[in-house]
Amino acid sequence: MKVHSIQSLGTLDGPGVRFVVFAQGCHLRCKCCHNPDTWNMTEAKDFSPEELASRAERYKEYFGNDGGITVSGGEPLLQAREVAELFRLCRFKDINTCLDTSGSVLNEDVKKLLEVTNRVLLDIKYTNDDDYRENVGCSLKPVLEFLDYLDKMSIPTTLRQVIIPTLNDTEENIEKLKAIRDSHRCVDSVELLAFRKMCETKYLSLGIEFPLTNTPEPTKERMEELRNML
Repeated sequence: MKVHSIQSLGTLDGPGVRFVVFAQGCHLRCKCCHNPDTWNMTEAKDFSPEELASRAERYKEYFGNDGGITVSGGEPLLQAREVAELFRLCRFKDINTCLDTSGSVLNEDVKKLLEVTNRVLLDIKYTNDDDYRENVGCSLKPVLEFLDYLDKMSIPTTLRQVIIPTLNDTEENIEKLKAIRDSHRCVDSVELLAFRKMCETKYLSLGIEFPLTNTPEPTKERMEELRNML
């Protein structure tokens, strides 16, 4: 499996304390991406699913009732077969499995991966197709189809959205996000995350222009207002 990095004890990537594997490679180009260093698949370290499962097991005593392993990215769905094998091994070791994804791919390999996934963190980056095409590089349609499949399979799902002033920090967007939540029984929580520009240094080091360098970060007050709407 192509891996960018590993975080032994993460607390921001799913319930509880988690062993987090950041997969290398992403086909999207989100303007707010915090990890442009994960885009190129060649910039990776190779790990076998067995090695990653064994590493995760070392931290099992810290997971408690809610923690486990999370595979994030990059986009882990690009390596669905490898992640599926990793999750199968973890489930055998009684380790909870969580997938952090854009949900822009749904094929047979992905469906097999979802069979061994306990929870999905799904990034609904925007709530209309034009914004998706402009700021992500794909359509909203495959993401909603992915969510429909999660609903069909009754896989517990957390919706996540990064709130970006001038792009999606509106009441209209939140109302649409609520509608998406309420029409899918698998969704049991929604997280609004504040856009941050700490990633600019990564872009500079890679010689890439950060598309949102002139976009302000949301205020704590605005984030609270939008969360209250949910």
